[in-house]
Amino acid sequence: MASSQARRVIVAGLIGTSLEWYDFFLYGTAAALVFNKLFFPTFEPLTGTLLAFLTYAVGFVARPLGGIVFGHFGDRVGRKNVLVVTLLLMGAATFLIGLAPGYTTIGVAAPLLLTALRFVQGLGLGGEWGGAVLMSIEHGHPARRGFNASWPQVGVPAGNLLAAGVLGAMSALLPDEAFLSWGWRVPFLLSGVLVLVGLWIRLRIVESPLFAEVEQSGRKAEMPLLEVIRTHPRALASAFLARIGVDVAFYTFVTYSLSYVSDTLGLDRGVALNAVLIGSAVQLFLIPLFGALSDRVGRRPVYLAGAVAAAVWVFAFFPLLDTGSFPVIALASIVALACHAAMYGPQAAFIAELFSTRLRYSGASMGYQVAGIFGGALAPIIALRLFEGFGTTLAVSLYVVATLAVTAAGLLMAPETRDADLGGGRGTPAGAVPRPSP
Repeated sequence: MASSQARRVIVAGLIGTSLEWYDFFLYGTAAALVFNKLFFPTFEPLTGTLLAFLTYAVGFVARPLGGIVFGHFGDRVGRKNVLVVTLLLMGAATFLIGLAPGYTTIGVAAPLLLTALRFVQGLGLGGEWGGAVLMSIEHGHPARRGFNASWPQVGVPAGNLLAAGVLGAMSALLPDEAFLSWGWRVPFLLSGVLVLVGLWIRLRIVESPLFAEVEQSGRKAEMPLLEVIRTHPRALASAFLARIGVDVAFYTFVTYSLSYVSDTLGLDRGVALNAVLIGSAVQLFLIPLFGALSDRVGRRPVYLAGAVAAAVWVFAFFPLLDTGSFPVIALASIVALACHAAMYGPQAAFIAELFSTRLRYSGASMGYQVAGIFGGALAPIIALRLFEGFGTTLAVSLYVVATLAVTAAGLLMAPETRDADLGGGRGTPAGAVPRPSP
């Protein structure tokens, strides 16, 4: 595949995932700052925030289902077509959230509608990640897989940056009453325009050459998910465990910190938003840097170094937030997200390389997305409960460290995947024993 086509695929993956994560993070940010007041106004603030985070968690519950459904079709009909569908699904749900009436308008139907749209968001994102990563890996040069696969990962801070930036701008430009009334809706409605841009780009790329090879050989899996469970159980377990701590650390550093700074510390909501904004901007450069480093020294060393660094930094993170000083809070976010970048940069290549080509979409999506339920979905809720129960952020920090230990265990149970031969229909991860296919 020509390098120009590989670059086009990477750019398409980056822009597409940025838009998808923009949609997803809009909800998380709004859940921390707005939804508790608009959709759960009859509850006291802490309970309202907890309920808003519960609707936020629904998106993570839907992601494995999206991974199953779209992973199946990604391994059966191709990566490109699935990516177009997931983009449209995600964009439509986000646009409709921007139109959703609040509790004062339709009562209890409001949070139910919000939850349903969040579920659709999760379905789209559940199918998105695997396809974007696989297209980047399967088009590019084998020696640059870590770097190439890191670009869809850059979509996370890019989307977070865009979501926090747009919401932050609306929050700064409008008084509280106007922001709560209609200002928060503008970023959600903007998603409709952004999706059209992403769709135009994705329709111009070609299918993965490795999938085309499998298709031509007639060796496509009939039931990819069942075959993954039967032939790659260790790879699934490794992907699942390696992901959990990364997710918990990220959503503690980003989503829970918004609630902690604004609700617990009583600071202006713009303080935490702007700190996350700066940290996300730094990640734009660090994620591909760590991805490229994993091409030189291996996926596991870089990944493990990030986990250790995050486990140490979380004990400084909350005391720095407690200072109430914006420069100090910004520093806390920058270092926290730098630690996350060290894990997230090599993560996509590591997980994708664990699975053979004919099962890669289903395997990578399931290992990655199921972990999201136990990681990112529960992290803000558990953090809230731990702080409420123990009255100290030390409990939250210990929780993050425990999940990072799980991540380390997942990495150590897998082989180093940097030199895995992805092959065609029989591509087998490094260190794995090839199994006959039915």
